Amino acid sequence: MIEPPIDVKTQTASALIADLLRQSGAPCVTSSFQHECVALVHMIIQQRPDIPVLFLETGYHFPETLAYRDKITAQWKLKLINLEAKQSVAGQEAQFGILNQTAPDKCCRLRKVEPLFSGLAHYDTWFTALRREQSPTRANLQEVESFKLPSGKTLKKISPLARWTVKEIWGYLHRHGIEHLSLYDQGYTSIGCKPCTALPVSADDQRSGRWQGKGKLECGIHIQAE
Repeated sequence: MIEPPIDVKTQTASALIADLLRQSGAPCVTSSFQHECVALVHMIIQQRPDIPVLFLETGYHFPETLAYRDKITAQWKLKLINLEAKQSVAGQEAQFGILNQTAPDKCCRLRKVEPLFSGLAHYDTWFTALRREQSPTRANLQEVESFKLPSGKTLKKISPLARWTVKEIWGYLHRHGIEHLSLYDQGYTSIGCKPCTALPVSADDQRSGRWQGKGKLECGIHIQAE
């Protein structure tokens, strides 16, 4: 199957973004400041410069990630909202120990899932930079889906880059002269919290360095509430 040129994909994604922004009363976009997240934020702020950009401040990020977040936020004048866990890292570790080593699912729930779902309660449309190519768990991702929060509230979850490849993401950044997170230059292909991010073990699996050896593929923020 021949993929459409990047210009066509960009136009398609931008048109979808425009349509959903028109329909939305309270949109937001989540960003980890990885390459696809930055590409998506760049697309969206061309149409809605003041859209809230939600970042999960887990307390475990690489210093490079935080420095890059702050640089892009300042350059693009983003309306950044840092979502934090109820408990500090020190408090969590004092109570439970180093959960990212002993119980990574619980650590993700406390520091990512619960803060995000609480933050999303204020919005009706959630833009994400998820892509099918990232993981087997995302292979059937649709551009427009509904997403139910634990509270029962349902959002529109929009993934305009669902069908994009990593090569196309890099092409978009280069075309627009967008600086990337320096950790990619060290060989990382998927970047999350520092304790749970390693270099990839498989060139064919971009997320193979995440939670390496723990049998974990997702942090949980993209899993529907039961």
